[in-house]
Amino acid sequence: MGLPIISLAGLRSADPAQRALVARDLRAACVDSGFFYVIDHGVPDAQIAAMFAAARRFFALPLAEKMAIVTSPAAGYRGYEPIRLQTLEPGTPPDLKEGFSIDAVGGPNQWPAGLPDFRETLESYQRTMYALSAQLLRGLALSLELLETALDGFNEGASGMVRLVHYPPQPANALPGEKGCGAHTDWGAFTFLLQDDAGGLQVWSQETNGWVDATPIPGTFVVNIGDMMARWTNDRYRSTRHRVVNTSGRDRIAIPFFFMGPPEYEVACIPTCVEAGAVPLYPPTTPARHLAEMIRLTFPA
Repeated sequence: MGLPIISLAGLRSADPAQRALVARDLRAACVDSGFFYVIDHGVPDAQIAAMFAAARRFFALPLAEKMAIVTSPAAGYRGYEPIRLQTLEPGTPPDLKEGFSIDAVGGPNQWPAGLPDFRETLESYQRTMYALSAQLLRGLALSLELLETALDGFNEGASGMVRLVHYPPQPANALPGEKGCGAHTDWGAFTFLLQDDAGGLQVWSQETNGWVDATPIPGTFVVNIGDMMARWTNDRYRSTRHRVVNTSGRDRIAIPFFFMGPPEYEVACIPTCVEAGAVPLYPPTTPARHLAEMIRLTFPA
């Protein structure tokens, strides 16, 4: 099973037929596995390169400087995440990764001292990704047989987390089940992922009942549906388990953008995703309630 590659150029077309063709491809990918690559996304190569450079500069800082902005519940889980802090797959050792996160709502972000242009680079990228998310939301609305603007409210006051993640090489003497990132589904509506050429991202395939490599393809994002969108669509669109096993023998950098939606937005089953008279699979919730539960399960108290 290879992940499909979808061009987003048609979503920016003035021709409704072109936008409908992209929506058709999105629907097929979301129903099948919830994972796909996107090309023609409009994010400049220079901005992507700047983000990878910023990530490498940050992770090269001395540990003491990173720990000065360590994440915590009081900090809204913004800032530096030390290696082996999080456990995404229950029953396995903590994840072999370190990270840095910023968000748009709920409190101030933490920034490292002594990295010129670091904040500007990440905040500029965050704005770019909000604009790209707005485009994708319109494509997803069309894919669900809704008006193109039906999901626009989910972009108003939305939370969107930019995260830098560093995975050291998988150790030869790893503990049983130890890996860069344990098997999990993403918590939000959808994720745009930049990955370098080290590889390591694996997606669970129901078709083969095994893990499939999401091989890095230059110029693409890997996009996946998260729990909020799956819940919103009554599981018509899949939030699929994935993990990272960095067997490249070198460091791996990944940059996910998690689009969460407005924290207090009611996520209730979309009418086109449930048969007349049927009961939706899930009661309504909000991104804030769901996020709080996932943090409780994956971070130490």
